Order: sequence, then C-alpha cells, then structure tokens
Amino acid sequence: MSGAVQVGAEQQAAQDVRRLTRTVADFPVDGVQFADLSPVFADGPALAHVVAALATAGPCDLVAGIDARGFLLGSGVALNLGVGVLPVRKAGKLPPPVHSESYALEYGEATLQVPAEGIELRGRRVLVVDDVLATGGTVAAAVALLRRCGAEVVGAAVVLEIPGLGGREVLDGLPLTCLVPA
Repeated sequence: MSGAVQVGAEQQAAQDVRRLTRTVADFPVDGVQFADLSPVFADGPALAHVVAALATAGPCDLVAGIDARGFLLGSGVALNLGVGVLPVRKAGKLPPPVHSESYALEYGEATLQVPAEGIELRGRRVLVVDDVLATGGTVAAAVALLRRCGAEVVGAAVVLEIPGLGGREVLDGLPLTCLVPA
C-alpha cells in the first residue's frame, strides 16, 4: 500500500483486523464463511487504524460506502480525506428517483442504488469502500453504477479479502487497497 500512513500503522491495522475479526461458518447460508468485523468497529484504536490505512487509497472527491458496513468505514475514510460520503444503498432504501445496478453474489442476487437527484456524480473522482471482498460482485456493481452515473472511480478499498473466490479478478485491474489480502 502507498500513501500518508506510516508502514507501522498499516501493519497495526492488519494485525488488529486479524486479531479481532470473528469468522462465522454457514452464515448467511450454508457454505459461506462470514467475516464479522463488528469487533474491529467496536474497538476505537483498531477502527482508527483501519480507517487511516484505507484512506491511503485516496485522493478522491467523494467516498462511496457500500451498504451497510461500508457506510461505517466510508464515513471515517471520507472524514480522514476531507471529502463527503455517498451511501450506496440496497434496493428499496432510497426514495425515487434512483439509479440501480443488479448483480449476483456468492449466495444470491442483489441490487445497489444511488440517488438520481441531489448529488452530482458526473466528473467526480470516487473511491469505493467496503468491508470484505469476496466474489467481487458487490464492489464491481458499485463501480459499474457509479461509472454509469458519470463518476470516475479511482479505486476500491476493503478491509479484507476472502481467499479463493476471485474477487480481485472481477475488478478488472481497478486499483485495490486491501488491508488483509487473501
């Protein structure tokens, strides 16, 4: 990783994530290993290390945090970078009009949405933030949605990557900051 955070702080963030993340087997469906970052979020110093390390993926004009854990991280990264945050919501959570992108994920299908009015995305440099990169479908859908709205997606930043699911490949060369890679 590159950026303003010292190597020691990046290493500390990765250590915090490894130490505090809880893995839950067969959730939300059989065969899925769920990485629960709630203990990381609940630990003030660990959360600060993670947010600072993810912010090295900037600079940008706007951070897009993916529903729902990406909201927590995206807000912190945006504050760290001195920019705003755009919540990329699951379908049905925003009033119309919205822009939508549907996609497949490892245990079903989903749709992401952003407001079609009130936030100008055209020409803005956007960093996409989420907690976990698994198959890459959620981040890829957010990227496609933002690009269709005219944004320039400058990269993605995630806390950890689930090994063996090919998420990195789905991002097709998009710059990726990952604190705990596969």
